[in-house]
Amino acid sequence: MFYNLLAPLASDWTFFNVFRYITFRSMAAMITALVASILIGPRFIAWLHRIKCGQFIHEDVKTHAAKAGTPTMGGLLVLTTLLFSLLLWTDLSNYYIWQAVLVFTGFGLVGLWDDFSKLRHHKNRGIPGWAKMTGQILVAIVAMCLLYTNPDYSSRLTIPFAKDINPDIGLLYLPFGVFIMVASSNAVNLTDGLDGLAIGPAIVALLVFSIFSYVTGNTRFATYLLVPYIPDVGEVTVFCAALTGAGLGFLWFNTYPAQVFMGDVGSLSIGGTLGYLALLCKQELVLAVVGGLFVIETLSVIFQVGYFRWTGGKRIFRMAPLHHHFELKGVPESKIIIRFWIASILLGLMALSMLKLR
Repeated sequence: MFYNLLAPLASDWTFFNVFRYITFRSMAAMITALVASILIGPRFIAWLHRIKCGQFIHEDVKTHAAKAGTPTMGGLLVLTTLLFSLLLWTDLSNYYIWQAVLVFTGFGLVGLWDDFSKLRHHKNRGIPGWAKMTGQILVAIVAMCLLYTNPDYSSRLTIPFAKDINPDIGLLYLPFGVFIMVASSNAVNLTDGLDGLAIGPAIVALLVFSIFSYVTGNTRFATYLLVPYIPDVGEVTVFCAALTGAGLGFLWFNTYPAQVFMGDVGSLSIGGTLGYLALLCKQELVLAVVGGLFVIETLSVIFQVGYFRWTGGKRIFRMAPLHHHFELKGVPESKIIIRFWIASILLGLMALSMLKLR
């Protein structure tokens, strides 16, 4: 809103020229979302308590018994502060901003449906798996159709470390993009099992994609770093920054011991958005590095289930996802979280280094 109202005044008053800068508005958006989260967070958590949005805790992890009843659906706090910050600091006429909001909200609504179902039926029984997956796929299909039909967008894949290999997969890019968003959404959802475990690496990934977005939307940087240039994508940097601020504000209350949990409304929306950002910035395969922690957590579940069925009851890990394995081995929860955060930071730095190693 500030950009649309005040930037045109820069021709008469040079001070307003600052609102044209993506870097300034990104920092402002991050701070706005963070401060707004911290200010309204206590009342929001109190409201969740009043409507009895307590989290059901599985008996398999006895150390989590004390967390029973902690409010869930904290992802609504992230959504609220994100939208508030975007309203103030983004170019509201930008196509990609509205599409990113569509993806975040769409996946969030699927998660909200699942969260409400769990609260209604108790014992953590949400909507059927097929219904949840169908909802995610539908949101991803809509997003991919909007992205694919954009004349500035390409169906070429960007291959890490290979500047001259950019295969055009044509219509296959549509199901590929749907898979990326749905897989990313579920990977973050699986990781969301400890206080701050999912939102920490998500913040790191968002910071990385804010840089990717800025480079992709800047013709000079894109040419120098040999990445596809897509006009107007630079504005998505503000979106990434706002979501980072909202995530940091949520982490203020979600850090160990958590006062509120993210819920599926938060994990599905953040995961789906990370997948969308990777597709938008043409860093589809780099997502596996940026979100490497989410990939490892997901693979631990796949391997555990596969090995259990193949061997007739044997296990690779004491419990999956991987963070529960370490818990059952006696590693303190706070130590697991911090070490996973460190790993995600290292993976984020590796992903950024790929911009130059081409």
